[in-house]
Amino acid sequence: MTSGVQVSVGFAGHSRIDFDKKPIKRTLRQQAGEIRKVARRLVARRAISGPGEMPGRQTGVLQRSIKVKVSSGGFWAKVAPYKTSEMKVFYPAFLFHGSAKRNIEKRGNYMEFALNTRRAAAQSAIQSALQGALKPR
Repeated sequence: MTSGVQVSVGFAGHSRIDFDKKPIKRTLRQQAGEIRKVARRLVARRAISGPGEMPGRQTGVLQRSIKVKVSSGGFWAKVAPYKTSEMKVFYPAFLFHGSAKRNIEKRGNYMEFALNTRRAAAQSAIQSALQGALKPR
């Protein structure tokens, strides 16, 4: 009885492939920062928002709560609103889902819109960083 499966991939003419992690990690952080900028800009409008619109800004708490978290290894980055000490409750959830109890209707998904706005540029930058980081030996 076998206990596992092993898969091996190689390139003709090269005995092994190494890659430099630094440019990949740097590019992931930079692209996540660009997505964060777009998301913060989307919620920066000083106005009262209606259902389906991007949330408006009254105090800037939502805008400041949008942060980038990078994994300890550095190979993934997450852009999202996080609960801060300024928030009594995590109200980005009320904006996303709505609340019948608080009479709040769903607002526009500013995080998804920000990602879709920067998706092609981020994918292109990450792909070129990966290609540049490969070092066949």
